[in-house]
Amino acid sequence: MTLTFVSHTDLQTASVAQVRTAIRDGSYRGHTAGLAAGKLQCNIAILPEQHALDFLRFCQRNPKPCPIVGISDSGNPALPTLGYDIDIRTDVSKYRVFRHGQLNEEITDITDTWADDLVTVALGCSFTFENALMRHGIPVRHIETGRNVPMFRSNIDLIPAGRFGGQMVVTMRPIPEHQIAKAREISSRFPQAHGAPIAVGDPSGIGISDLAQPDWGDAVEINPGEVPVYWACGVTPQNVLLEAELPICVTHSPGHMLIADVAEDAETTILQTH
Repeated sequence: MTLTFVSHTDLQTASVAQVRTAIRDGSYRGHTAGLAAGKLQCNIAILPEQHALDFLRFCQRNPKPCPIVGISDSGNPALPTLGYDIDIRTDVSKYRVFRHGQLNEEITDITDTWADDLVTVALGCSFTFENALMRHGIPVRHIETGRNVPMFRSNIDLIPAGRFGGQMVVTMRPIPEHQIAKAREISSRFPQAHGAPIAVGDPSGIGISDLAQPDWGDAVEINPGEVPVYWACGVTPQNVLLEAELPICVTHSPGHMLIADVAEDAETTILQTH
């Protein structure tokens, strides 16, 4: 059977079920910014059960970059609190597999990598609040231009737990100066999607040397009258997991999120099954 590939544009009005199906069957392998509007998007960290408790402690101590929205049972690829039929082995458009602190491969299906002791931790993603920004007339440049959000290493120290620690990764969005207060207020309504910004303005204040050279994602233009605004980023745990040098861990590739059935503005991230 010949697989028909679909583009980001093709999926912009698709339902969450249609987007996840396209990802699962391999017909879509791109980033998920701007897709399935109104649904919670999640960063993913998959690691052996013996390290999961320390990692959860780390996330609890660093809720801005690592807001926990779902946890699987050990060895179970389902996430029933986030989606009716999620299979974490196939439902992310691109994964990163790390072994002993090194990027081993970037793949679109981790079925052959899966093991009975693996635990999936789903973390909130800033893509969730971007829909709310746009609804209020606040531009989101990377979505407007069909790019991935720019992400940067910062000098902001995290609170360690066990072998997990390091510095925060941030995303940057240029916001018109007169709309910064509104952007802060809107994003603060989504504490499980990184909440309000952590910094505004001069990038050097948080250890970023050049906004035209993101560590992940794509550079975006900052137009006259706009100010760079920085939010905590879910790529943070990827760096932390990398530095922990676990025998194996799996994450989403930056910008390639799991999209849940839970509404982005739900009071909790536990899917109602009745």
